[in-house]
Amino acid sequence: MITVHHLNLSRSHRVLWVLEELGLPYEVKLYERNPKTMLAPPELKAVHPLGKSPVITDGALVLAESGAILEYLVERHGPLLAPAPGTAGRERYLYWLHYAEGSLMPPLFIKLLFDRIESAPVPFFVKPVTRKIANQGRDSWAYPQLKRNLEWIESELATRPWFAGDAFSAADIQMSYPLEAARRRVGLDAYPSVAKILDRMKERPAFQRAQERGGTFGIPG
Repeated sequence: MITVHHLNLSRSHRVLWVLEELGLPYEVKLYERNPKTMLAPPELKAVHPLGKSPVITDGALVLAESGAILEYLVERHGPLLAPAPGTAGRERYLYWLHYAEGSLMPPLFIKLLFDRIESAPVPFFVKPVTRKIANQGRDSWAYPQLKRNLEWIESELATRPWFAGDAFSAADIQMSYPLEAARRRVGLDAYPSVAKILDRMKERPAFQRAQERGGTFGIPG
């Protein structure tokens, strides 16, 4: 039996979702973030040394990283969630599966970091300095990077209904988390195709079943 070590408001929702799409039996062990720091609890370190989620256990296997977990599950149980090897769709599938964390999440994280710098409690005479640092960081790096990435995604989605092609795949599941982060942190009004695919993802019955098992889909910060 597969066990998902699931942290609320985290990337591990994607693991629950792919398991629901595949119709596989699984157990959920739920961990709650510290409400003050929003960090994962120390109990997760007993599962994996980095103490982060998602992590799955499958027999003797302990596997972390959402992209690796999705590839493992699809390869073993769900070929219909990936285009066939040797096709153009397969190349796009692999690209988006790794782009989500490799290219899109870093500027979203940096934007969140600067937001927290600005809102951090500091003496009043230091506040103008931290606000200036945050504004400069967002304006000079985070926002331009996010604009470039979201424009790229928008142009790609204008040519097909899903990230890998005509069929829904695990690449769409992997992209759901950074797209939700983008909606929350910068907004998607200028990117209608991005907003549309995110809404369509949430309409899938397996997505909704994953929420029932693991709690509301969302992001911290």
